[in-house]
Amino acid sequence: MALPDPAVSAPDDTSTVSWHAETAAAVAHHLEVDTAAGLSDEEAARRLLEHGPNQLTAVPGRPAWKRFADQLIQPLVLVLIGAGVVTAGLGEMVDSSVIFAVVLLNAGIGYWQEAKAEGALAALARSVATPVTVRRGGHRQQMDASQLVPGDVVLLAAGDRVPADLRLFLEHELHTDESMLTGESLPVGKHTAVLPADTLLAERLNMAYAGATVVAGQGSGLVIATGDATETGRIADLIAGAPELATPLTRKMATFSNWLLWAIGGLALLTAGVGLLRGESAFEMFMAAVALAVGAIPEGLPAAVTVTLAIGVARMAKRRAIIRRLAAVETLGSTTVICSDKTGTLTENAMTVHALLCAGRHYAVSGHGYNPAGDIRLDEQPASIAGALRETLVGGALCNDASLARSGQHWKITGDPTEAALLVAARKGTLEEHTLQALLPRQDVLPFDATRQYMATAHAGDAGQIIYIKGALEKLLPRCVDRLDEHGQTAPLVAAEIEAAARSLAEQGMRVLLLARRLDPTGTALSDERLHDLTLLGLVGMIDPPRKAAISAIRNCHSAGIRVKMITGDHAVTALAIAAQIGIDAKQALTGRELAELDEAALAVAAHETDVFARVEPEQKLRLVRALQSRGEVVAMTGDGVNDAPALKQANIGIAMGLGGTEVAKEAAAMVLTDDNFASIEAAVEEGRGVWDNLVKFITWTLPTNFGEGLVIVAAILFGSTLPITPLQILWINMSTAVLLGLPLAFEPIERGIMRRAPRRLETPVLDAALIRRIVLVSCLLLAGSFGLFLRELEQGHSLPEARTVAVNLFVMVEMLYLFNCRSLTRSFWSLGLFSNLWVWGGIGSMALLQLLLTYWPPLNRVFQTAPIGWQAWGEIFAVAIASSLLIGLEKYWSHGRHSP
Repeated sequence: MALPDPAVSAPDDTSTVSWHAETAAAVAHHLEVDTAAGLSDEEAARRLLEHGPNQLTAVPGRPAWKRFADQLIQPLVLVLIGAGVVTAGLGEMVDSSVIFAVVLLNAGIGYWQEAKAEGALAALARSVATPVTVRRGGHRQQMDASQLVPGDVVLLAAGDRVPADLRLFLEHELHTDESMLTGESLPVGKHTAVLPADTLLAERLNMAYAGATVVAGQGSGLVIATGDATETGRIADLIAGAPELATPLTRKMATFSNWLLWAIGGLALLTAGVGLLRGESAFEMFMAAVALAVGAIPEGLPAAVTVTLAIGVARMAKRRAIIRRLAAVETLGSTTVICSDKTGTLTENAMTVHALLCAGRHYAVSGHGYNPAGDIRLDEQPASIAGALRETLVGGALCNDASLARSGQHWKITGDPTEAALLVAARKGTLEEHTLQALLPRQDVLPFDATRQYMATAHAGDAGQIIYIKGALEKLLPRCVDRLDEHGQTAPLVAAEIEAAARSLAEQGMRVLLLARRLDPTGTALSDERLHDLTLLGLVGMIDPPRKAAISAIRNCHSAGIRVKMITGDHAVTALAIAAQIGIDAKQALTGRELAELDEAALAVAAHETDVFARVEPEQKLRLVRALQSRGEVVAMTGDGVNDAPALKQANIGIAMGLGGTEVAKEAAAMVLTDDNFASIEAAVEEGRGVWDNLVKFITWTLPTNFGEGLVIVAAILFGSTLPITPLQILWINMSTAVLLGLPLAFEPIERGIMRRAPRRLETPVLDAALIRRIVLVSCLLLAGSFGLFLRELEQGHSLPEARTVAVNLFVMVEMLYLFNCRSLTRSFWSLGLFSNLWVWGGIGSMALLQLLLTYWPPLNRVFQTAPIGWQAWGEIFAVAIASSLLIGLEKYWSHGRHSP
């Protein structure tokens, strides 16, 4: 075929061509290339200018300064900045410096997390950068994959990474691992024949896609797409197009902070206005408004949110879940749907022979994965390894190119997982493959081929050549004329019985292989023609078994009101069988082909009603996540491959596999599992719920102090009284108690029964009516107690500093006792155990020491305008604080305790 004229460009409409539906010759004609010679260097250079390098286009991120500035304009941070400005205006530079240090810390953490998140596209770009062997100008040469252009002839061999999307035109036993793109858990055998135009991506066996790995064989293909035009490039576009979703926490805290800003500003202006109308001086009213604002602003709230989330991150890390985005911790607690991949997450990701059907008998094989520990049983008794059973194990071990080796405490395989499973089964039957290979040395092999769907090996035996064959039942059963019985003798074969047994295994989600043999004394070279008059040895049923921990984890998720959906690239029958074994009650599975026919409205209904999705393509995973979110679901999505990355980014919380996951998936996800185990997701959800609980406990604890301080200022202005507490004293209370009393709530253990609650809905406010009522009650108690004791001290002739010292200590003492009530918002703190959170006691002890210093140490007396007080004053403080605590406890019992378990 003549090379194209340099003036004629390669076709621009390649994206509309169904390459798998064209013959290899038609593809070569379309790309204007001779497959025997390849492109000329000149033509390749021209096409490189036209199409660009074989790289994914890097999406420019926001400038660093803008990413940092965005961290500072969040409502909570604005509240904190306002507090810092006020304290600076009051001349309290130490307090102002502390507040601004918290602001910068929060902004720094957010900036760093966001910078990490933008690495997903860079990881994708790295995944296609690889050396490649091509044929150009009639010569074989190596070059960088970035220089590939449409029409290049690429040569593939075992171990290579596919550098671009290829239409194969030559192959010899070519197998590729496409799990990172399609989700298919097993290597895929390739061919060069034409396929129907509507063939799904995972079933396009005449194509090889960028990023896949060649695990066996050789092949040659024509480049039909490079860079952004590849399937991997399309996924990169999907990742870039997925928005960064605000977490439930950030949304609720933004709403809460906006409300707080308006409430504080409005109350301060109203109070100042009332004072001016009463004839008070403008300066005094300004200072009163400042005191009100300082009192009402919860300075410690942003820091408490950050610390509580960070503690949640540390706890999750101990439970094998690494959080990459801080706010994702709380999102887990809101999760209503978990979309999980099957292979490696819900299953062991290790093919295991589970059943053997030999001589009409059903043998059970124990053990999991590639560890040969286990045995073979018949009717729950150890089986005798003889006759048809022994020959089935021998055939599986010898008709095999895999290897098995121990590495420390783990077993590693080389080769096809299916063949490795056969080696493990043979060892469980006390048959070691190296011994068998020495006794029956291999003479010839007929490799597995996607068209013939079987493999055969010939071995030298005492009575001549023995041929062992393994493969698809539909291909080999018609060639069998008899079977082996339990004594090793031939017996009549009833094909219908074998087919029924195979169907039974397949309905249980097993992959079924047939093993047969042929005794041939001639010993000629192996060929398809020689494989007739076979003796059936047995059927092997193998499966990637469910993780035991996943079964209980799914049960716990269901108890917690969380639906678990399986989204996998495997076949529907396998997916449904595994779903039934792990506790997902699904009547049917929707396939990718069926999903493609649904519009958005129908998809939203199907996504809600269906729990198993099979043969799903990348865009469809993304559509499923969006469909669930359109119904108000908070979606957690697991994945490990490049194909999962868009859905991982779109989901409210993307969860990547740390052991088997690609770097692309990890960069796109908010959480990474270090053990690839679904049970770790359930543990992380539990921790996420605990984080939210502790945040609400802190808010419920801290707001009464701020509201109480604000009410004291308002009351003083309305009644024309001296301020019972000064702005500086308010800052002391807020900053010291937030750190020493409030933050210990972040260390509260998870309350029992937390995974028996329904998920928190997105529309649910941070504080429910009962908690708002409690906050109002405590605020009023603080107002009455502090103002009452303040006036009482003045009436008894004590100085203003002494009266204010009593008011400040009353605030702190009520907060101390109220802290115990906030350790659980619904149950008595006695039921939690007095010493289950030692941080609380440490905080109370430290706070008590600080209050004594504030009251009796002269330097602090001068700075904060306090004064020593007597025992009578302390008695009144304790009496009011204890009475307040009892009233709060009664309110809690009335609101929750009567209904708590």
